[in-house]
Parts: sequence; structure tokens; C-alpha cells
Amino acid sequence: MEPFEQKLERLFEKGHALLDRFSARWRAHTNRRTTLFVLVVGTIAITAYFQFIRPPDAFPANKLVSVPAGIPLSSIGTILEEEHVVRSGTALDLLVTAMGHERDVHAGDYLFKEPQDIFRIARAISIGAYGLEPMRIRIPEGAMTKDIALIFSSTLERFDADKFLAQAEPQEGYFFPDTYFFLPNATEDTVMRAMRQNFEQHIATIAPQIASSTRSLADIVTMASIVEREARNKADRRLIAGVLWNRLDRGMALQVDVTFLYTIGKGTFQLTMKDLTSDSPYNTYKNKGLPPTPIGSPSLDSLLAAAVPTKSDYLYFLADRNGVTHFCKTYACQVANKAKYF
Repeated sequence: MEPFEQKLERLFEKGHALLDRFSARWRAHTNRRTTLFVLVVGTIAITAYFQFIRPPDAFPANKLVSVPAGIPLSSIGTILEEEHVVRSGTALDLLVTAMGHERDVHAGDYLFKEPQDIFRIARAISIGAYGLEPMRIRIPEGAMTKDIALIFSSTLERFDADKFLAQAEPQEGYFFPDTYFFLPNATEDTVMRAMRQNFEQHIATIAPQIASSTRSLADIVTMASIVEREARNKADRRLIAGVLWNRLDRGMALQVDVTFLYTIGKGTFQLTMKDLTSDSPYNTYKNKGLPPTPIGSPSLDSLLAAAVPTKSDYLYFLADRNGVTHFCKTYACQVANKAKYF
């Protein structure tokens, strides 16, 4: 009979041989399994990217996206999916929850300069990365409220031009022309307060000159708005203001063309006799005195010119086609200048 040790040794040898054959077969199929695994994982990853991760085709780049306050995360996901910010609101909810921010999502307006994947969107609303940067907006001297409304409404998404005009037109002339910096979500109320406050701050710098003038602030602002459009430099502004005050003091009509720009949008070289005889209260040929309101937003220089004009005996002036202003003391001189320069 074969000894037990020999039987055990032979059994171990058979086991080793079996393991060697199994190991060889495993190694032979390793590349196939690896390839299959990579294919499965890759397919899942690609599907997840196209279905959930990548930005939607209609991503609202450079447009405000609002995340309301006081609503559950699931509703935020639905809103952002409907706004084409993410492809799946549910996926966004799960991701924000996994990041531990399901209870502290930051509400407010967001602006993304370029399409963002779902991971970046989740991070943005989790930490409050709003992406809002001040925008530089210039309001030129002499701009009317309708010009101001057009400038801001074409730049600020939350700005309502109609609401602005309803409140701003009665305050024509009291919005200071300047360069402003507003966040993209600024509203018409924000703009109005800033421009009016800017006017008050600038007018305070010439308060002594206004106080020493014989004119009211309202008359000075209205005169300044006319001077702003009539003059091209500081010296002309003060001279023209003096001429126009002279005419008013003598009971003469102002007879300035720039008020027609405010009402019908026509300049000196476009006016007709019908325009000059119209019944508009801004027709300074037909009506004596200042027009009912300012005709635009005057600069500080024009306000100062209206408050402290250059004294002279001039009663007439005109600007030629090159922008040079010519002054006269008599009507005969004015007629001669018209013949000479036009």
C-alpha cells in the first residue's frame, strides 16, 4: 500500500497543476476582460456626459439666471433645467446633495459668460459664485431721458424702459450725464437713484454760484440744457448763456432751434416754416420765456455757465456749418451773418 505522505504529495502536485492551468487560462483572457470593462465604463461615462454633464445646446451664456430664495433644491433643479442651464435638474439635485450643500444653496441672479457643465453649475450655486461684474455705461452730456432709457435698456437685462420713462420724464434734466458702473442685474430704480444722487452731488459743488445768481435752480437747469446743445466749448457756453438771459430779460423770444430736437428730433438745417409756427410749448420762436422743462441732461460746465454767464450786450448768435459761433448786438448784424455763413 502507498504511503499516506506519497498520496498527499501527489494530490498537491495535481492541485498545483490545476492551478497552473487555470492561471494560464486567466492570463490568456485578461486582455479581453479588460477591454470589455473599459468599453462598459466608457459607454457609461459617455452616456452620462451627453445626458447629464455637458451644457445644454441652448445654454443662456451672458444672460441673467435667477435662483429664487426659499424654495427646495428640487425646484431649483427644475428651474435651471427649464432655463437650459443644466440638462437634468434631478442630476443637479443629487450632485449638490453629494457636495453637502442641499440646505444652503445661494439664491440670487447668476451670470455665466460661457456654457458651464453641471459640476461647475453645482459649485456656483453652492458657494454663491454669481459671476456679476460691474458694467461701464456712459451717458453723454445733453442726453434726454428717452436716450438714457434706450442706453440702459440695451445693456441692463432687468431695466424696464417704460417704467423708467414714466418716473424720469417729469425729472428731465436732473439726471447727471456721466460714466456709471452698474451690475448686470441693476433695475430702473437703481439707475434712477444713482443718476439723481449724482446730480445732487454735482449741483452742490456750485451751490454758492447758484445762490448768488438771480435765477431759480429750475430756470438754471433748463437754461443749461439749452446751452449744452447750443455751445461747443466753455467760452461759448458762458457767452451764449449771457445772450439768452439778455433776451429773456428784454422780453424777447429765445428763438433757439435745439428745443425742436427735444420734441420732433429736427436740427437747425432740417426745420421748416411749419415747424417754426407750430403750437408746441417748446417752440421758442412762438412762445416767450424758457420751455416748460429742460430738454436734456446738462453737464456741470453748462450748469455753471447758466448760473454765471459772461455779461455782454449781445442779443443774437448763430453757429456756422463749421461749428464756429458768431455773436451780434443787432438784428441787422444777425441777418448779415446768416447771409454770410449759410
